[in-house]
Amino acid sequence: MVNNYEQRPNPDTILESIGADRSVKTGKLKIFFGYAAGVGKTYAMLDYAQNQLKSGIDVVAGYVEPHTRPETMQLLNGLPVLPPKIINHKNIQLKEFDLDAALSRKPELILVDELAHSNASGVRNKKRYQDIEELLNAGIDVCTTINVQHIESLNDLVQDITKVTVRETVPDYIFDNAYNVKLIDIEPDELLKRFDEGKIYKPERAKTAMKNFFTRENLCLLREIAMRKAADRISHENQNERRMTEKMASIKLLVCVSSSPSSSKCIRWAARTAEAFHAPWIAAYVENMESRYFTEEEKKNIRINLDLAERLGAEIITLNGDDIAAIIAEYAKLSGITNIVIGKSRNKKTLKSLFETDFEDKLISLLPSIEIHIIPGNTTQKNYRNPKRRAKKQNLLFSWTDALKTLGLLTAATLFCMVLQAFDIGDQNIIMVYILSVLMISRITMGYIYGVVASVLSVLAFNFFFTIPYYTFNAIQPGYPITFFIMLLVALITSALTIRIKIHARLAVEREHRTEVLYEINKKLLGTRGLENIMNLTNDYITKLFDRSAIFYTQDPENSSKYAFMQSSADPDASFLLSEDERAVAHWVFINQKYAGAGTDTLMGAGAFYIPVISQGNVLGVIGLSCAKGQLSQSSRAFLHMLASQVAMALERQCLSDEQRRIIIESEKEKMRSNLLRGISHDLRTPLTCISGASSAILESGDCLDKQTHDKLVSNIKEDSQWLIRMVENILSVTRINEGTMNVTKTPEAAEEIVAEAINRIRKRFQNRKITAKAPDELLMIPMDGTLIEQVLINLIENAVKHSPEDSVIEVEVKKDGNDAVFQVVDHGEGISDQDFPHLFESYSPNRKRSSDSSRGLGIGLSICMSIIKAHNGKMEATNKKEGGAVFKFTLPLGGSESYG
Repeated sequence: MVNNYEQRPNPDTILESIGADRSVKTGKLKIFFGYAAGVGKTYAMLDYAQNQLKSGIDVVAGYVEPHTRPETMQLLNGLPVLPPKIINHKNIQLKEFDLDAALSRKPELILVDELAHSNASGVRNKKRYQDIEELLNAGIDVCTTINVQHIESLNDLVQDITKVTVRETVPDYIFDNAYNVKLIDIEPDELLKRFDEGKIYKPERAKTAMKNFFTRENLCLLREIAMRKAADRISHENQNERRMTEKMASIKLLVCVSSSPSSSKCIRWAARTAEAFHAPWIAAYVENMESRYFTEEEKKNIRINLDLAERLGAEIITLNGDDIAAIIAEYAKLSGITNIVIGKSRNKKTLKSLFETDFEDKLISLLPSIEIHIIPGNTTQKNYRNPKRRAKKQNLLFSWTDALKTLGLLTAATLFCMVLQAFDIGDQNIIMVYILSVLMISRITMGYIYGVVASVLSVLAFNFFFTIPYYTFNAIQPGYPITFFIMLLVALITSALTIRIKIHARLAVEREHRTEVLYEINKKLLGTRGLENIMNLTNDYITKLFDRSAIFYTQDPENSSKYAFMQSSADPDASFLLSEDERAVAHWVFINQKYAGAGTDTLMGAGAFYIPVISQGNVLGVIGLSCAKGQLSQSSRAFLHMLASQVAMALERQCLSDEQRRIIIESEKEKMRSNLLRGISHDLRTPLTCISGASSAILESGDCLDKQTHDKLVSNIKEDSQWLIRMVENILSVTRINEGTMNVTKTPEAAEEIVAEAINRIRKRFQNRKITAKAPDELLMIPMDGTLIEQVLINLIENAVKHSPEDSVIEVEVKKDGNDAVFQVVDHGEGISDQDFPHLFESYSPNRKRSSDSSRGLGIGLSICMSIIKAHNGKMEATNKKEGGAVFKFTLPLGGSESYG
């Protein structure tokens, strides 16, 4: 017994097993990789599938392109084929891979051709590789095919070689994370021969292809790129197997992202370089006040470029500031960046460009020790308009309010200057008053136009009112034109600096607000306990910050209805978030650990944007944000992602707290079981020994025993048997308490009846003992399990009988004390010894040396009483009386508002 108690489960071991229990088996991806169509990828995949089928593997052909060559299609014979999904698109029936049917069939291995394929409109995912990711997450192994031109990071290289833009691409992480990549290769001349023979495309189509994409030169270069990509993967795998502790080169790249479509070329170049050096890389976008004036197309370009960088494995950051070069340089210094990648297009020479330093020159001057890589823009793309110019046009918009402010301040400045002139104060002071007025106008108006106009008007007013000849625009003195020019220049510079300071101040306020919000949320989440409270707090903040309705799931929406929903006043009706369709999107996000919904490539028909809350690879929840009034911007997504990270830590902390509590409860249960078994073994040993001894004496002595001795032995057997019956009743009472929650079924019971029934049962066994009962005048109805409370009173009265003189009185009383009912059993015996007090309500004490029936509290009776009272949310205690004897008292809540049953 003792050894088993000492070897109960270690909490640390249980904690370590939690992560293992959460882990879900994912499928393995095998890619058949080639440099062009027709090299034999699908043939090799089907041949592999046939071998697996012969080995007893459950293989299903999920989708094989119907235009595949006849000799290839023959390999489908004998393979189970999944029927395609028919999609009606513009009165044309399209056949697509049926993802739901595959998930329902759940084979061991499934074949899905053309990894880079774009699904038709109406299918859950926009891309087929997203379908394959779902299959892998469901634990299904997948075989697929892809050509080198469809790898995202190689897309621009292929475009430069073939002069053909490939639209269907696959993120590099799909290729890099594949369990196995098999390079399928044939000589370019042999491939061209197959084109001539019509084995790949129909003759008319083959001729066109061989003149454009499939030239011998293109094929040779594509083959080289494919082999290099496969070799890089092998090199990377070998390096991982060697488990080197340091990277080959201490390189950290940063690529600057803008709204220009040519940024994608910089991103792909940075991704290839980072992969070659196995180095981390960052994609940075600088947001300033001019970003507010971007068109929807420019905002879309930014989102596309940042999504591309994220797919290729970059860390995405958004910076704020007006001087982009200074912001990038400062971040690079703080983050240890060694290489910066920027795009550059040829600009037309203008007068302004003569006085303005180029962005790359600024970076070089600010970061002389960092390498700057300049990637030329795509010359085939149409000219891209600089959004900065458009932003400046927005700054020139007219406002009657600002115009009146400008005229009012200039008029006031002119009147004040006339007063100064009347007191014969010099012209220089008048000039300072006008410059001050320009400064104030720039401060209280929006945009550049009013500062510029005020600068010109102040010079004209000074010339008109305060230079000789007065009230004309002529200037007699030769020095005045220079004065006017300097005054105009100072006013313009002052105005421009003031406006720039205003912009910096606004950006600083925005950054401070975001930081303050994150700090406030983090502080409140640290002080919030309970899953429901965390959900409500998160929804409250998200609704206020984004002015959109929000829904928060903490469990899989498909299997649980536990969520927190909050309606925003800006959304007239956000009840659609509770629909089954939206719940299905949240379920997909929970299972696949990726965002989906409005503005994404997955389930884009949803009415909300859903983001998973992930901690240590486990999904702890899903946050949905209504997009009824428009899709989320990139900055809003980034901010929501930061909020989700804060919430993930709070949920992880709550999960660990709940897990710790569960482990403690399990440990206590284990301890209670061990103590109960020890207590039973101690308490059963004496009566069983007595019964065995008495029965043996009767059997062995036979008729030799006198009647008095015989009756005495039989009486002892009866008494010990009754004791065992009461022990069994105590054990059965414990089993009536629910183990998991320690709750009992309560119904209103009259306290007098429970006390009377317990005393009657005791008097049947101890007929000569004096027992008195006292109850209040009012009827006291108490929510309880009457049978269990009656058992508690029986145990306490029996305990008093055993430990008090036979001629003493045992007093049982019940009374009302506020919102509690108080029961107490009083005896006039020897009381409780000091050594027994610490273990009075325990079922076993390891240091006891006396027999189990010689001392108060050394069985399981009082321990069971304590367990029953705790299950009723009550309290139990014992004290000694000054005049001798002991008092056992327990209280039960009356629970006026408690539900029974």
